[in-house]
Amino acid sequence: MAINLSIKNVPEPLAATLRARAERNHRSLQGELMAILEQAVHPGAPLAALAVPQACTVSIEEAVERSRKLFPKGTPSSTGFIRTMRNGRYGEAWAKTGRNVAPE
Repeated sequence: MAINLSIKNVPEPLAATLRARAERNHRSLQGELMAILEQAVHPGAPLAALAVPQACTVSIEEAVERSRKLFPKGTPSSTGFIRTMRNGRYGEAWAKTGRNVAPE
């Protein structure tokens, strides 16, 4: 049988830190607190579904390196794609005159 626990008078800086930690780990505040409790009660045990693997955290440098391996020649610019979509949506006349002409 599950029970409800309550922690009262949590200082705002601590609550803010917990909220940020929960967000980093893609959890609700409740889920983060449960993960902390499980880790405290069973140190070293895997947190099963609550745990976010460390492999999910990648530095910018690692992301750039992975991108270069996946796309050694780079990727096409999105500018042409965006212009095509915009011109199709609002028409060539609107694209040539800029925002002076209201879209139809």
